[in-house]
Amino acid sequence: MLQAYAVPDVRAAEEEVRAGLPDGELMRRAARGLAEVVASRHDQRGGTVVVLAGPGDNGGDALHAAALLADGGSRDVRVVGVADRLHAGGLEAAQQAGLVVHDVAPDAPELPPEVEELLAGAALVVDGLLGIGGRPGLRGAMRAAARAVPGTAYVVAVDLPSGADPEGVVLPEDCVVADETVTFGVLKPVHLMPATSPVVGDVRLVDIGVGVEAAPVVERLEPADVAGLWPVPGAGDDKYRRGVLGVIAGSADYPGAAVLCTTAALETGVGMVRYLGPERAEDLVLAACPEVVPGQGRIQAMVMGPGVPLQDGETSDRRQVQWFRQALASDVPLVVDAGALQLLAHWQRTGHLRCEAPTLLTPHAGELATLLTELGGDTVEREQVEADPVRHARRAARATGAAVLLKGATTVVADPDPRVPVRTQADAPTWLATAGAGDVLAGICGALLATGMEPRDAGAVGALVHGLAARHANPGGPVRATSVAGAVASVVAGLLTL
Repeated sequence: MLQAYAVPDVRAAEEEVRAGLPDGELMRRAARGLAEVVASRHDQRGGTVVVLAGPGDNGGDALHAAALLADGGSRDVRVVGVADRLHAGGLEAAQQAGLVVHDVAPDAPELPPEVEELLAGAALVVDGLLGIGGRPGLRGAMRAAARAVPGTAYVVAVDLPSGADPEGVVLPEDCVVADETVTFGVLKPVHLMPATSPVVGDVRLVDIGVGVEAAPVVERLEPADVAGLWPVPGAGDDKYRRGVLGVIAGSADYPGAAVLCTTAALETGVGMVRYLGPERAEDLVLAACPEVVPGQGRIQAMVMGPGVPLQDGETSDRRQVQWFRQALASDVPLVVDAGALQLLAHWQRTGHLRCEAPTLLTPHAGELATLLTELGGDTVEREQVEADPVRHARRAARATGAAVLLKGATTVVADPDPRVPVRTQADAPTWLATAGAGDVLAGICGALLATGMEPRDAGAVGALVHGLAARHANPGGPVRATSVAGAVASVVAGLLTL
């Protein structure tokens, strides 16, 4: 599992380790790790390496790494310093390695022509302009340097892309966009938070002997974590012990949602699926999945809402609203999606202030904005949720007592307990933004709840499997939701062998 720690906790841990080491040793460790990564990338790509160095420790890391890369003269390494004063030890190391440092005043509105030319010809750029002490956004010559990096260059950021918010909250505007980020000791929020993870690229963690004793603030499950969480059936388990999932999904307008949800649940490995919905949707479900059992009966969890639009608290099939209400009033673990989210908000406004059963809400940004508006009275817009998804997901979790899975390019899973770290998953290709994908995700999460998994784990594991199934369904190309559902079982089998 990846874990990221608050910036003040990271700083404190680094200072504690630094105090017990010879002067400059911690930076030299970081520089060696950085140089190894850059050397490997250069061996693959060749060409000129341009190192951008700023005034702080990140600039020092970059300068020391430049000296190591230039040692022996086998690589064409150039250095650009954008600072009133560069890190003294790093500058000395670079000069002793025979490197010429092109100085640029930080407040210069544009770069000197020779620096523009250097960057234009770069095959690989090392971004060491700003570190975790920097403010979001780049200004002056740093902004000009970031904009001058050619799209053909491979960009390696030192600790974080310069200009990105270290806490991962502020959406990037003027910042470096990295292909890869090399960070040291421990991860920081910028590496995992949804606002900034798109500009971080691949993350490489270099061990420099720093560890943080404080609790993490962000977590991310990796594929190797799944086997330890997945409910693998034993020899004595029957279909009831493996979990029975109820599904209230589909409508006259969206009957296919029921097919996608039930298919995904079965592919995930639940023991049985019971379906409740209109006749047309039921016929389609049984045609696609003859294993499904129509009608009510004993269940261990329920998925409610995919493909069920509500208008003034009603649907075209009034039985579904009755089933929704029965489920919300029960102690059965729930996945609440789409139309059922509106009913949940109404249910809570009328006196049921928190979800009593283990519950996972699975809204997209627009649905979460509507839910928060109905719960709190103040209007929340979709754009506000997209600008700060973690804060809004946490707010909904506190208000409802449910775990909240906020769907997006980086999925957020927030627990109602504010002391529990938020989880983020970014496992899916951009092709997954397609109709029906959310119905598949709801089915996966519901199956995991039915097997006894806690909502927070079900949300994070479900999002991971969902994303990997989309990659597996058609690597590198477009996918449809049906193909994603069909890929789940083989993806799970592969994860269980890691």
